[in-house]
Amino acid sequence: MMPTIKEIKSTALKAIDSSSSELIGVAQHILNNPEPGFREEKTSRYVAGKLREMGISYQDGIAITGIKGVLDTGRSGPTVAVMGELDSLKVLGHPHADPETAAAHACGHHCQVAMMLGVATGLKAVGVLDHLSGRIVLIAVPAEEYIEVEYRDELRRQGKIEFLGGKPEFIRLGALDDVDMAMMTHTSANAEEGKIAFGGTNNGIVAKRIQFLGRASHAGGAPHAGVNALNAAMIALSAIHAQRETYRDDDTVRIHPIITQGGVAVSSVPADVRMETYVRGKSVEAFLSASEKVDRALRAGAMAVGGSVNITTLPGYLPIQSDETMLGIYEKNAAQLVGQENLVRLNHRTGSTDMGDVSQLMPVIHPYVVAAEGIGHGSDYVVTDYELGVITGAKAMAMTVIDLLSDDARVAQQVKSEYQAPMTKAQYLALMRSMFKEGSYTQ
Repeated sequence: MMPTIKEIKSTALKAIDSSSSELIGVAQHILNNPEPGFREEKTSRYVAGKLREMGISYQDGIAITGIKGVLDTGRSGPTVAVMGELDSLKVLGHPHADPETAAAHACGHHCQVAMMLGVATGLKAVGVLDHLSGRIVLIAVPAEEYIEVEYRDELRRQGKIEFLGGKPEFIRLGALDDVDMAMMTHTSANAEEGKIAFGGTNNGIVAKRIQFLGRASHAGGAPHAGVNALNAAMIALSAIHAQRETYRDDDTVRIHPIITQGGVAVSSVPADVRMETYVRGKSVEAFLSASEKVDRALRAGAMAVGGSVNITTLPGYLPIQSDETMLGIYEKNAAQLVGQENLVRLNHRTGSTDMGDVSQLMPVIHPYVVAAEGIGHGSDYVVTDYELGVITGAKAMAMTVIDLLSDDARVAQQVKSEYQAPMTKAQYLALMRSMFKEGSYTQ
């Protein structure tokens, strides 16, 4: 007699529960060994070792540190990807920060990889794969946090990467060509989002590297002989701020520059000042329009002091959209785990994620488990509920995969056939490449 879907799920959930201590241990190991994007060598080796222990075949070295494992049912059907992000942030003062690099998991990515392995644990339980069709790929992806722009841009110039984010690189390299739909679960510290939050949209983003050039001179004895590049940067910042009233509220534009080099010595008029900024918006049109305004402001700063400016614009991430059919399946499973009253449907978030890029090509979901406290990306952001942040998150995704791939993968076939991708891979790559811009302005 064939087991029911409920019985198949029960088998998977029991396997996850039986491995809960080990899975939480995975998250805590990664927490204590943080590495920023495209530098996750130790984390990548650790995850590869876990896949080997589970008997899961994999390919590593994708986009430098990425990994792709495969669970094949042996029956034809769509391929579902379950993703986890390898990288950390850099946050000074975080209690789990690397004392030398300031790398810290202040966004909960350490739980994502553990959830991904938890899904694999459930699906590999005796008999589960026997009643599914298609494939499950386990993707440990690097570099979701768009940081260390100068370092990554140098990797780009060396030909080691083309895009500065992990999932765009996976797309470019063809590592997602055989994937039909994808999911991952993030942590959150927003108590207003219940225990599990899902749906909604996110801003897209471009990044800029900026170099103002002036002329050095003795800051006390002959400041009149210099051209102050720091003043150019300050004027540009003011001009950027003056643009804020021009952005429509509905476009949720966010621009947040930093000065990464303000000069060389206080005794010398600054002649080389560096900045970085993100330009975010709800749509591609919104953030590209804002990007042009930022460039105008940067040129104005250089013009005002008689200096010059070099501007490099780099493609970031595209806005995310979630598949409603997959969300409906996920919601039912999450409600069984935490209760419908503890679920929250999200609206728009003004942060960005490269899962948005994946969502332009295939159906995706990107829910959140509210398992942390503090401010995201802050020194106080810590996961406090690992049962929710790892075990419950893994269970909800495992149950959703079972719903998608059981009954000859009928539901997954439906999701695949009904989805209308906003763009093809070729169109995506063309759009991303069109955002690369390098220009100089000299007064």
